[in-house]
Amino acid sequence: MWQTIAEAHAALNDLPAALLVAAVFFEALGLLTKREGLRTAAFWMLVAGAVGAIAAVVSGLRAANVIEHGGASHMVMERHRTLAITTTVIFVLLAGWRIARRDAMGRKERPAFVGAALLGALLLFYVGHLGGSLVFRYGAGVPTTTLEAALADREGGHEHAPGEEHDHGGVVDSAGAAGQASGEHSHAPGTPPHQH
Repeated sequence: MWQTIAEAHAALNDLPAALLVAAVFFEALGLLTKREGLRTAAFWMLVAGAVGAIAAVVSGLRAANVIEHGGASHMVMERHRTLAITTTVIFVLLAGWRIARRDAMGRKERPAFVGAALLGALLLFYVGHLGGSLVFRYGAGVPTTTLEAALADREGGHEHAPGEEHDHGGVVDSAGAAGQASGEHSHAPGTPPHQH
């Protein structure tokens, strides 16, 4: 299934993040509508998401020690790691707060809790952005031999079967947007010409 700890980390990130964001949404909705069922759902999602976040952080710390990366990606990785740990601590504390005050949270306490949870969710989105940038912008975790093979494959070009055409992102270079408007696109210098 997973060949590296980096692949395990990537897989372990998604569910806790989704649970935590959903928990914040349901908690806020429960506060606004005063429906206890929404708050109960939020409670269980928060607890499960916090536990999952711990697993994601542990796998990420292990992955950071073994993946191939460069100088620019190292700085992003440091920020990603620091903020991921911070976000996890926030959600573990929020889960502890909800466990301790599950049935006793007062009217003034609930908005404070939801406000802290919303800040945690915003931070979580940024942590996810940094993680995505590490892979998709910097190629961190992708072995050098795999990157070289992928670049060689791109240079070789490819053909689409009828009905399988797709947009290659509307890449625009110094030639301007004229090519994009007509459906054409340009490639990085050194890319051999090919047909789509």
